[in-house]
Amino acid sequence: MQMADLHTVRLHWREDGNPDGFPVVFANSLGTDLRVWDKIVHSLPPKLRLIRFDKRGHGLSSCPAGPYTMEQLAQDAEQLLDHLGITSCIFVGLSIGGMIGQELAARRPDLVRALVLSNSAAKMGEAQMWRDRIAAIHQGGIEALADPILDRWFGTTFRTQPETEGWRNMLIRTPIEGYIGCCQAIAGADLTDSTAQLRLPVLGIGGSADGACPPNMVRATTELVPNARYVEIKDAGHLPCVETPEEFAGLLADSLKEILGCATDTTME
Repeated sequence: MQMADLHTVRLHWREDGNPDGFPVVFANSLGTDLRVWDKIVHSLPPKLRLIRFDKRGHGLSSCPAGPYTMEQLAQDAEQLLDHLGITSCIFVGLSIGGMIGQELAARRPDLVRALVLSNSAAKMGEAQMWRDRIAAIHQGGIEALADPILDRWFGTTFRTQPETEGWRNMLIRTPIEGYIGCCQAIAGADLTDSTAQLRLPVLGIGGSADGACPPNMVRATTELVPNARYVEIKDAGHLPCVETPEEFAGLLADSLKEILGCATDTTME
């Protein structure tokens, strides 16, 4: 278990692959931890340096008092990369993780060589929607909202599988302060203008059955960046890296190959 003691937070992180390879950094979604990437990391080129981390208030990372801002979450990621000696990476963000990636790329374009925005947008919902969710959690806890959240996370077929219970448990065990803090960050973020100024390779991945960030939102955000590419996974929900890992990993591996300009069985440096 590895913890990075940063200025205002301690982040739990994990490294797979080749420590000397080109870094690919993964940021997870609201209510999940770095295990959300378990099914895909071992399907990626083994000579890459694969870094995953739990954002503040999630997983094994510390949970500072809120509210949080998107700038703060991006600064956490920036400090983690500096802590790990990473000067350039491909940033793969899922949902709020993609918002963190957009903010980080705008803050530190030298750090982010390319972005993969999975089921993410420059603006995710209206502030009142998030305030209503926060109020409901204050009243009944995350568990009171767990089943509707899972319905938005997963397509109908996957929703019936026993594995879903594990994801439900992960969700409801998220610290309430951390979950609400990240809800506040999303509520206060509209990255449209800064994302439209980005000039780097971007791959947007949507799920046709995503009830949390519908594919039209992902597509619209992807189209803000010149020459970006959008791909939609049929029948996938909000967590395609969990629900359709083979297809997701294939899309990601092809994108890495294109961005880094070499075959997936080479050093990819």
